[in-house]
Amino acid sequence: MRTISTIADLRHYLDTHRREGRSIGLVATMGYLHVGHMELVTRSRDDNNVSVVSIFVNPLQFGPNEDLAKYPRDLARDSEMLEKAGVDVLFAPEVGEMYPREMLAVVDVPRLGSVLEGEVRPGHFAGVATVVTKLFNIVQPDRAYFGEKDYQQVALIRRMVEDLAQPVKVVSVSTVREADGLACSSRNVYLNERERAAAVIVPRALVEAERIYAAGCDSPDEMEKRLKAFIAAEPLATPEVVAVRHPETLEKLPSLQSAPALVALFVRIGKTRLLDNRVIGTSPTQHSRAA
Repeated sequence: MRTISTIADLRHYLDTHRREGRSIGLVATMGYLHVGHMELVTRSRDDNNVSVVSIFVNPLQFGPNEDLAKYPRDLARDSEMLEKAGVDVLFAPEVGEMYPREMLAVVDVPRLGSVLEGEVRPGHFAGVATVVTKLFNIVQPDRAYFGEKDYQQVALIRRMVEDLAQPVKVVSVSTVREADGLACSSRNVYLNERERAAAVIVPRALVEAERIYAAGCDSPDEMEKRLKAFIAAEPLATPEVVAVRHPETLEKLPSLQSAPALVALFVRIGKTRLLDNRVIGTSPTQHSRAA
């Protein structure tokens, strides 16, 4: 595995493979890798001749009071994991390489990026769209892989790629979970023992959403109300976003029975924010297509 830290060196390395007709896969991460990331890596290796993993903690997607400074970092650990997984290139640029001066150009998808998580993290998704576009421009991958845990991010990137005619196929990969159902996340390391035990309320709320739906609930507002109460029953949990939306547009639904519905959760456990989601009222195959 090669570790490359500059845009020029990465472009030079990939140009040779591209001229020889080799397909390129990209897994864009912020590091502190877990089994969910490694599932994305496996998919990229299976589908492509060359797999690139980027590790870059992107300051543009952090708000002024968020956890940029303390976001977990361990490049040596991550590099060892990627080496064992057979990754071809680790792209690990410094902030000054990606943003040598103030960014005046911004990519945004405001209709999708200002709702749900975007409501409580203004500017977050503009930062995501901007860095992903820059990585697409640098790597020029045939395929890029993203986890469905970050459902809103996947929906936004899909629409961005479609609207801007970016020549890359976005591949979504099902959420990887720990034994008790909690979605794998780099931020899980922030949880202390009591908070980690409490965090299972998040995946359990998705099971509760399925139960409410199966019982015949037709009102998205009623489901949201009941799920908020279900989560809030855990003393350490604060439901910041509990939303039932259209799986593609993220718009509000008039009825639960009219179409598949995305249940999106953004829950604070102590000081840690956890994301999770599920599409209900559909088959797993349809869910994969929607994401």
